[in-house]
Amino acid sequence: MVALAILRVEKLKSFGNIGGSEKHTARLQDTPNADTTKKNIRLIGMEDDSPLEVLVKNKIANTTLHKPRKDAVLCSDIFLSASPEYFRPDNPSNAGEWDNPRMLDFVKASRSWLVNNYGDKCVRAELHLDEATPHIHAYVVPINEKTKQLSHKEMFGGNGRAASIKLSKLQDSYAAALAPLGIERGVKGSKATHTKVKEYYQAVNSEPLTAIWSNKKLEPEPFESATNYVARIQNDHQFHVLNHQLADRAFMQERLESAEQRARASEKERQRLEEIVRSLELKTQQLRDLPLVDVAWELGLHNSQGKWKGHGHIINIDGPKFYDFAPDQQKGSGGAIDLVMHVNNCNLRQAVVWLHERFGEAGAERAAIAFSRQVAAEIIQLEPRDKFRLPVEDKSKWSSVSNYLTQKRGIPSNFVELLHKRGLVYADDQQNAVFVMRNLSEEPQAIGAFLRGTRGENNTFKGYEKGTVRREGWFHFRLGGQPTDPVEKVVLLKSPIDAVSFAMLEYQLRGDVPPNRTLYMAVDNPKSLPVEQLQNIPNVQVAFDSDDSGNAAARAVKELLPQSKRLKCKADDWNQQLLDYGQQLRQQQQQQRQQDDELSL
Repeated sequence: MVALAILRVEKLKSFGNIGGSEKHTARLQDTPNADTTKKNIRLIGMEDDSPLEVLVKNKIANTTLHKPRKDAVLCSDIFLSASPEYFRPDNPSNAGEWDNPRMLDFVKASRSWLVNNYGDKCVRAELHLDEATPHIHAYVVPINEKTKQLSHKEMFGGNGRAASIKLSKLQDSYAAALAPLGIERGVKGSKATHTKVKEYYQAVNSEPLTAIWSNKKLEPEPFESATNYVARIQNDHQFHVLNHQLADRAFMQERLESAEQRARASEKERQRLEEIVRSLELKTQQLRDLPLVDVAWELGLHNSQGKWKGHGHIINIDGPKFYDFAPDQQKGSGGAIDLVMHVNNCNLRQAVVWLHERFGEAGAERAAIAFSRQVAAEIIQLEPRDKFRLPVEDKSKWSSVSNYLTQKRGIPSNFVELLHKRGLVYADDQQNAVFVMRNLSEEPQAIGAFLRGTRGENNTFKGYEKGTVRREGWFHFRLGGQPTDPVEKVVLLKSPIDAVSFAMLEYQLRGDVPPNRTLYMAVDNPKSLPVEQLQNIPNVQVAFDSDDSGNAAARAVKELLPQSKRLKCKADDWNQQLLDYGQQLRQQQQQQRQQDDELSL
């Protein structure tokens, strides 16, 4: 039977909930189904033995910018495990036992996944080995990096379909991390959950469990006292197996009932939200910016011959706009706030307060929103756009950058010079290699630059030039076919150096340029992928790094471009594979020269 990855997320909305959860996971209270002879292990948070409540409070205080809402989820408990078939493939029903190397591989992969996905937001993780099947409880403080606020919804999803999608993607990610161990992702959708529960019950109700029930050793012996009987069976291994299996069965039954309750609650919540949406749509249709005629009336102006007069003003109102024809005014604008500021000769804050007093909070908000839209439109229309400027080229530094690319990175010198002549790579005054990022138009324009440090032995600097538009420009070049041929193959790579290295590997292995026009692109994040321009290209190869982040990015590209195919390098990255290949060639050439020398003798 195939081993499946298991991931569940529970909300902890109060510090009382957090304390109660810690009592269970840290074994601060008696746990009937736990084997006290086995010791649990803390995987994350070993250096700080403070109560979990304190860790969560400190993380919130040190990271968030605002006080948590009353209904905020303070901490998320992530349950990680795999089905028993993985831990004990020879006898899945033998609860409380496992293959130690398999268990350690599971722990290593799960811990790496937690660190890569949540970093220091994961304040603690406990490995439980004292129950039927090894599993992990990880406590994550769900902080939104952009808003610096608690947001379980942003990290794991709220209710309804959005939550299901986020949780499904989370399970995809975890299953991908465990895939090298032979652990698979369950079938997506609600039916998969029921299938796994049925499979679990089938395993629990298997012959070994029936055999334990019928084993005479678990029956009282003739004239045996109750005290002796309890002591004897508690020391019996089969009693512990039975105890663990029953505990597992109860645990899964509780999970199933909880899932069914959540499903019913989710349906009610969906219906409630749909009603709210319908109500909001109705209100939105009714809400308009405050009518200026109502504002003019509240300002004390009177309507005479189509004009609003008073306080030295003669104002014509045309929908959302007004114009003052008074001799000493001669001014026009739009919106309720501008009208109040003009007539009352006050500032913005005073105008908003005045509107609040006359039209209430809702009216003031509507006026403020309208004012913001107006200001934003004026800024967008009038503010000049700064065009991107490439870093200034320093030709005196090019030889150093070229040496870095050829000697340290193993890129053939003739190709480095070709890229340089095309203006795709050059040196700036800091001796950085400047890789020019362009759009994909017929006449590409430079709209960004990726910089790679080359000065010194261990220069790790890399980043983007200020002003780079990452969603509209990429480092790319074409090889093969004729310059006028349409692109038939695209290779997506993580960085410019990887793109060049991959192209050179293809060239060296083939011995010539690709027969068809091929586009090599550096795309460091699927968010910047030009889907519309690539969706009709039949051959798309995704050659990101072969690590967890690379695999996750490849899956994201697959969703956007279903025709894409995954390529994995044998080394850490494609540049390292190019270096390894070059070293192999040199060794072969050296061996050939030695053989030639021996033959000549």
